[in-house]
Amino acid sequence: MFNKILIANRGEIAVRVIRTAKALGYQTVAVFSEADADAPHVSAADEGVCIGAAAVGESYLVIDKIIDAAKRTGAGAVHPGYGFLSENCAFAAACQNEDIVFIGPPSSAIELMGSKRLSKIAMLKAGVPCIPGYEGEDQSIENLVVQSKEIGFPLMVKASAGGGGRGMRLVFEASELEAQIKTARSEAENAFGSGELILERAVIEPRHIEIQVFADQHGNAVYLGERDCSIQRRHQKVVEEAPSPFVDSELRQRMGEAAVQAAKACNYVGAGTVEFLVDADKNFYFLEMNTRLQVEHPVTELVTGTDLVAWQIDVAAGAALPLTQDEIKLTGHAMEVRLYAEDARNQFLPQTGLIELWEEVSGPGLRIDSGIKTGQSVSPFYDPMLAKLIAYGRNREEARRRLVQLVKNSTLFGVTVNAHFLCEVLQNQVFIDGDATTAFIEKDFGNNKSLLAQAPSLLSMGLACIVLHRAQQAHQDCANELSGWTNSASGLWPYELGLNETRWALRLSEQNKAYVIHDDNDTLQIDLLDETASSLTFICNGIRQTAKKLNKQGKVFLRIGSEDFQFEDATHQRSVAEEAQGSGLVKASMDGAIVDVLARVGEKVAKGETLVILEAMKMEHPLKADVNGTIKAVNTEAGSQVKLRQLLVEIETDIDE
Repeated sequence: MFNKILIANRGEIAVRVIRTAKALGYQTVAVFSEADADAPHVSAADEGVCIGAAAVGESYLVIDKIIDAAKRTGAGAVHPGYGFLSENCAFAAACQNEDIVFIGPPSSAIELMGSKRLSKIAMLKAGVPCIPGYEGEDQSIENLVVQSKEIGFPLMVKASAGGGGRGMRLVFEASELEAQIKTARSEAENAFGSGELILERAVIEPRHIEIQVFADQHGNAVYLGERDCSIQRRHQKVVEEAPSPFVDSELRQRMGEAAVQAAKACNYVGAGTVEFLVDADKNFYFLEMNTRLQVEHPVTELVTGTDLVAWQIDVAAGAALPLTQDEIKLTGHAMEVRLYAEDARNQFLPQTGLIELWEEVSGPGLRIDSGIKTGQSVSPFYDPMLAKLIAYGRNREEARRRLVQLVKNSTLFGVTVNAHFLCEVLQNQVFIDGDATTAFIEKDFGNNKSLLAQAPSLLSMGLACIVLHRAQQAHQDCANELSGWTNSASGLWPYELGLNETRWALRLSEQNKAYVIHDDNDTLQIDLLDETASSLTFICNGIRQTAKKLNKQGKVFLRIGSEDFQFEDATHQRSVAEEAQGSGLVKASMDGAIVDVLARVGEKVAKGETLVILEAMKMEHPLKADVNGTIKAVNTEAGSQVKLRQLLVEIETDIDE
């Protein structure tokens, strides 16, 4: 028995677990790093304990600190959420050793399923369909090369530990194999501390289908339908939906029963997900088992009418599963997308900064799981996922339409997010038709406008000028006294807007809220109908529209449809020609930690040469020279924490540049 639950996580999943735990009458404890002291999950809990500095290696990944927090607060159970220590068998064992209930599977199941090699051996023994390949103990390169020839090409080289695409290589020819094995092993050793690999025949353009399973401590196990997670970018899921448009009732039953076999084979308890690859002929193969709650669990909850976190807590407390297999029914359709702080137009570079505005919307069939708030900083220390946007409908198309509107109407200003990318995916015809496979992003979506750097539209720049113009007029006493009055058209007002280190010169004329915007090539009339603190309603080209806006400290944030713009008012600023491309000034691309500094004062460098490696949001980012020249100054060192646009290296440009 336990009455208090410590949530060993942060962000949206911590908020989500706390919500259900409180609804069940449990007291809750949040743990937080120094960077998360004011985060929503902390205020949502009854109690909170600071467990260290911002870096995860000093806080959320330190088992002893979390165990100590549970003991100090009298928490009898720990919910690990997902990520961090959720699939750490040592953490589950440590909880057990301290008589703290771990709300998850036994450590033995976590350990087994944490190894792709050992778990595949166990699944083959249990009769679960697996991809032909090699999962033996002999890990020598010579043996792996021999085994690959028996498997045939193309094949996948996979790290046995970890996931997320790291240590994974698709190999098409034998001549590439040895080099790919070496790089996969090196990457796996660096990421997971283990260079153990498996080889598998490549399943080309499959569906990625996962089955939600649940087991209790009384020998009962069920499956709760499937989720289609085929749309992925670099092996990271983009859209998740339930049920799959590809899976029929017969395939669902076969996959579900195989997933239950997998769970029983490792004496599983609690929530788990068995992931399969499914080919065009509906043959399915075991991929891996995630021994925790999945990010995408809400879509299963919506189509089954369940609360999977409540099930987790009840099962951990010794209760039997609340439903039998025959009682589990799928009704309607649900979809989920992940709102990330990343720039899709710049290779999905993670973003950091201050959330100037976060507005959630509600309505029939809509759900948002978030752990953010206005005024909160998005730091470089954690995963860039900010929120999950979920929609439910009577059918797939209704769920899709609702989700598109949810993404468009959920406004986040201050940090670049992937909303436009998500909307474009959801409105792509291949996705609408239900035909998307794991090759969708590369094959069907690679040239989409949401991925390409583009100049802002004249409409977006015009609206930004109107926002700045009206704010300026409001601060002039005369304009305030005579607001809305004029007896003739005004002259042209000059404005200069900055966006991504580029500037645009525009001119604005106004008469009775009819604004004409001029640039060097075109003009556009915008008739302003209404302005509130957060929106503009206007007519342009005969169409009445509303845009979200925020004007703060010389920056204008706009949301037009699903596109976001962040303009800087550069009207009265000095020229930034000296900071243009080719300036020789190497600046931090985001907040983060310096991993390595390769630049040395006095050394000659070539354009494109990596000078500094910056780590942020679990990724390394090389910062390169933009000119040929000589290193004049190095203003940072390995281990330093730096801020966005902080000057790191100065290069004296060659005279002939």
